[in-house]
Parts: sequence; structure tokens; C-alpha cells
Amino acid sequence: MEDDQTAELFARVDALLAQTAAPLPGVSERQRIRRSANLSVQQIAAALQTSPDLIEAWETGLVEPTGPQRTAYVRLLDGLLAQESARQQGAPAPPTGPAAHPYKPAPPTAPAPAPAPALRPTPAARAGRASSASSPSGSGPFPAGPLAVLAAPDTELTAYLADGTTHNCPATTIVEVLHWALTAGIGQPPLAKHGRPAGPLIVLTPSATDYLGLPPKLEDRAALRLPHDHPWCAAITADGWKFTHNGFGPWARIYRPIKEKGHRQSIQLAVTSWGALTTGGWSPPTGLPPGQLARWLGTYANRVLTPCGSTAVCGQELMTALRPPTRPVRSDSNKWVSGDNPGALWHPLPPAPPEAHDAHPLAQGRDPADALNEEAWDWYRPITTEETAYPHVIGLDINLAFAAAANSLAVGLNTPPEHVTHPAFDKKIPGTWYCDLSHIALDPRLPSPFTPTGQPPDRPAWYATPTLAYAVELGAAVHPTEAYLRYDSGRYLTPWYRHLRDAYLATMSDLGVTPDMTQADFLHAMRALPEQDPALLSLLAAIKTTAKGGIGKLRAGPHGPHRAPFEPWPALNTPTWRPDIRATVIARARTDMHRKMRRTLEATGRYPLAVLSDCVLYPAHHPTALDAAPSDADGNGLSGALRLGVNPGYAKEEGAQALRWYRQMHDDGLNPARYIKSTSTA
Repeated sequence: MEDDQTAELFARVDALLAQTAAPLPGVSERQRIRRSANLSVQQIAAALQTSPDLIEAWETGLVEPTGPQRTAYVRLLDGLLAQESARQQGAPAPPTGPAAHPYKPAPPTAPAPAPAPALRPTPAARAGRASSASSPSGSGPFPAGPLAVLAAPDTELTAYLADGTTHNCPATTIVEVLHWALTAGIGQPPLAKHGRPAGPLIVLTPSATDYLGLPPKLEDRAALRLPHDHPWCAAITADGWKFTHNGFGPWARIYRPIKEKGHRQSIQLAVTSWGALTTGGWSPPTGLPPGQLARWLGTYANRVLTPCGSTAVCGQELMTALRPPTRPVRSDSNKWVSGDNPGALWHPLPPAPPEAHDAHPLAQGRDPADALNEEAWDWYRPITTEETAYPHVIGLDINLAFAAAANSLAVGLNTPPEHVTHPAFDKKIPGTWYCDLSHIALDPRLPSPFTPTGQPPDRPAWYATPTLAYAVELGAAVHPTEAYLRYDSGRYLTPWYRHLRDAYLATMSDLGVTPDMTQADFLHAMRALPEQDPALLSLLAAIKTTAKGGIGKLRAGPHGPHRAPFEPWPALNTPTWRPDIRATVIARARTDMHRKMRRTLEATGRYPLAVLSDCVLYPAHHPTALDAAPSDADGNGLSGALRLGVNPGYAKEEGAQALRWYRQMHDDGLNPARYIKSTSTA
């Protein structure tokens, strides 16, 4: 009996080894390879002795082949790829093979330019996946990388790719550009299991815009898009394409409706002369040549995701890319169908009345005092007599404060909030609670952790779960009178935070700032940061605004200039419009910061003077953050306190000023934390 069990185990191991020894092309390549050989699903199924439905499932990634079928399928695809390669190199094509597609990009006609040192594909490996820009051209499911920057330096279009190579683009119209993009090998693999590959991003420089006959500027400065009846919009729709509700603007997503099971055609356009890369959080160095722009965008794509709009939009799209709403499941008839993916957001949900945006239909007639007000701090106070002995003030800014607060945070998922009266508080349940915290007495030299003004509450109010949990941590008794609770919860934002953390740390490492530095070494490296490569600095800024903007998008307001009051707006129809999640993140960021202030007070005896969002000011003997941030004998920060370092949740020096400057700002009714960076002399 034991021999039989051993033989069965060995057989399973052998099957697993055979599977790993037979790597399959990416999901997006499998269908392309079959179609390139003019083979039908039925022909493949007959050769592999299986059903056409299963072949479709393999091609769309719904299921993966195993055992002998996997080996045979890999052998078939490898053979078809070899035939395709022979055709492209000019060798006689097999009788069954088609001619190369006329839009297939030609090999580079000139040696690839040397990669810009600032954008070398470095510790992006920390993000858990290899950089496609560092892959040799012609490998993987997307050999051309995630994007192409088109320019017309001569009499034809040239495509500049993220890996530094160039290709001829034979298109002469925007419609032909779309067809070329689908066959040029441009795209990016999914970021998560059950996710979709990213479609091609085509960036049109001013010379490409002029070459294709597009307007150099958008006449409609309010809508920021071409009119739907513009000749180029009409030509694109006549070719079977559709625009999203944003239309043909600086960032335009153009797609073809799904006609086959699992088949999706979508292309993202970015028109630089219309402001695609000069607004919305993007600030690449001005005057970047097309090749360097392609590398800059490619590095962002490999570390974050393929750009698809403003950095805030990218932050929101990244949530969905890392937590796809659907996954393949077996139906009652034993067919693979699309089902809900656990841990993701599946569909739009209405907010609880206190959570609704002020412009939301649910906010009509609502008393402003009955709205949930979980926002970041804007607080400052006068200097005490004891603090006049300090000649300086120092600003400490928390790295990726709101993204760090999202890590491992339980938030509501896919069921509407349940209204309950007189609930017992449970810190494990995400929700919005109506409670009176005005009885809690705290030191006025610290901002109140319960309000964005930093002033103690004077009446009952609505609070997110982290705020009430912190009140309990401070020893207070809390007795909510009502609540809107979300019993279906999960750590939805954890992969989003980790992905952005890795992108941020990889870029900081490129800039010479690493997590293993002492506080003094970190401060020295950060003071030298403005002299570093502008391309890397602007990439770092884009990653940071992606994180902050993604949280903001959870409560995006209306933008239409002609919208009627309390009329719904498009963002409400997306699963990621979740003001309750945003409120929970901000509440946690604020209470986490208060906890660090208390620990810093214990170590240094100093109270904060002012706070704005994630920046806090302290009195200091010397104009350096080392004077305000406590450290141990080895020069390392104290756990739980405000500590200097590159990690998210740690702090950096925001600026230094004389104490008299602080007093003047305070007397003028201005929050000094807002201005210490722009007026810093450090």
C-alpha cells in the first residue's frame, strides 16, 4: 500500500515537473499565434483531442492546460512561432502560413541608442515582476514593450519603444495607427491573476499629431476633447471603434466591442500637444526627445502600470488591475464563466447618507453637521513661553502617508452598509458611527485626533472605524447611538499599497536613498536629492501623486460644467467610487500620526506646533530634522515615533525656519506647515 502511495506521489511530482518544463506563451499571445497561422479553434481542438471550448479557455487564461495536453499545446505553439519567425526573416513560408501583416513593425534600422543612465531597469525587480523594458526585443508576449512614442522626424512616423529601440510605423492616418498598434506587439501582461493584459499605449508627439492631421490644440477648453462629429472621430467610429465617455481628448481610450469570447481590443492614446503629460500629475522634464520620453514612461509602466490618464486615474486603475473584479468559475453546466473574484470590488454601491459627497443626490437637504468629516489635519497653535527657547522650527513630512495607512486596512467590500441603532462598537467592523467624543480630554498642545481642524469635538458626529478605535486606545468609553456597518470586509488596498511601495523604493534606490541608511545618512542623501537626475525626480513625483491621487479618486466629485445640482455623475457608476474607503484610510493616517506624536513626545518632551495633512512642525535647537526626530545610540530612529527614513510611514525633512518666522505666520492667520517647504532656507 505504501508503495502504491509513493508511486502516486511521484507521478504527481513528475507531472508538475513536466508542467514547469513546458512554459506557455502569455495569454494574449496564444490567440495571436493561432490566428497568424490561419488555424481555427476547431482545428487546434481536433489535433489535441479536446473541445473547442477548452481551447478558448486556454487562450483567454480562464484555465491552464496540464499534463500531456499542456506539453502538446506548448509544442504546437512553439512550432507555429518558429514558422512565423522564418517568414519574418525572409525564409520560404510553409504553405499553410499567411504573409506577414503589413503593419508589423520592421526591425530597427539603426543601432539602439544607449539607455539613459537615470532610467536603467534597476530594482524594479523588487516589485515582484521583471521589467519588460529590460527584456530583449522579440521575447515574451509583448516584445515591443508597454508603449510606443510616435514622432515624425522625417517624412514618416517612427515608433520609439521603452527598451530604446525604434521601429518604422507605416501608418498615415489615426485609424491606421490603431490597426498598427494591435499588431506591433505592444502591451503589458496582467498585474494579477485573473487580470487582463494592458492594451497598447500610443503617445503622439506634436510632430506625430501634425503628420496625422490632428488639430494642434483643443478648441473646446471646457470639455477638453474633440467634438464627436469631428472628421477624425467620425473616421474612428466608422471603422468599428468606440470611445469611452471621456471622448477623444488628451487621454483617449479607444476600443472595439467584444465580438468573440474573451477577445478584447483596446488602445490608449496620449496626445502630448493637448496636455496629456503636462497636467494631471505628470511632469516629465521638458524637451525630452521621443526616445527618452518612451524610456521615462516605460519605467513608470514597468514599476506601476501602463499610463492611462492622470496619475490619479492611474492610481485608481491600479486598484482594479491588482484586484480584478472577476475570475473564471464553473457553471452548473460545467462551462467556464465569469464570476466574482473574492476580495475585489464587484459593482457600484451607494454610500451611506453621512458618507455621500456634498454634490451626491443623497446629500440633498442634509444638514452639513450630519456629514462624515474624516479629512486630513489643518491645525496650528501659538508658541508657549517654554518653546521661545528654541530658535528654529523643523518640518517633518510622512512618506506616502495615506498609502501606508491603506496597508492591511479592513474596508467594506460588496454589500451595502447596514443601518443599526445603539450598536456595540467593534473595531474589526468597517463602518460609519455616530458617537459623542466631546467628553475626551486631551492635551491642547496636541491636535485632537478626532477632527480635521485639530480642535476637540463639541457635539456628536459621524466617525470612521479607525477614529473610534483610537479613542478606545486612549482609554475612552465610546457609545455609538447609530451606525452604518459593512460586515462584508477585506484588505482590498493591501496589494495596491505594496505595489506602489516597491515602485517608490526602487526609484528612491536609483536616486541613492535606501532603507538601510542611518537617520543622518538619510538626511544627507535627501538634501542632495534636488541635484539628482530630473527624469528620476519627476518619475518619483509621478509615483507619489499616483498614490495620493488614487485615494482621492475614491470620492471623486463631478466635473461637468452644466450639471444640475444633486444630479448623478459618471464616477458613481464605478466600483471604485467608495467615499467610505477613502474616509477609513484618512482616519487611519490621522490617528497613526497622532500615535507617533505621542511617542515622540515621550522621547523628546516636545509638542508639535502645526500640522498640515502629513507634515508636522516641531521646535528645534538646530535647523536639522535630527534635532527633532528621536534616535537611539546607533543613530537609528525609535520604533513608534516620528523617525527619519525612506520607508513609507517614516519621515523626511520638509524644511527649516527661524522661530520668529513661525510666529509671524501664526499672527498672520496662516498655517506655517503649509509654507515651510516653499520658504525653507535649509
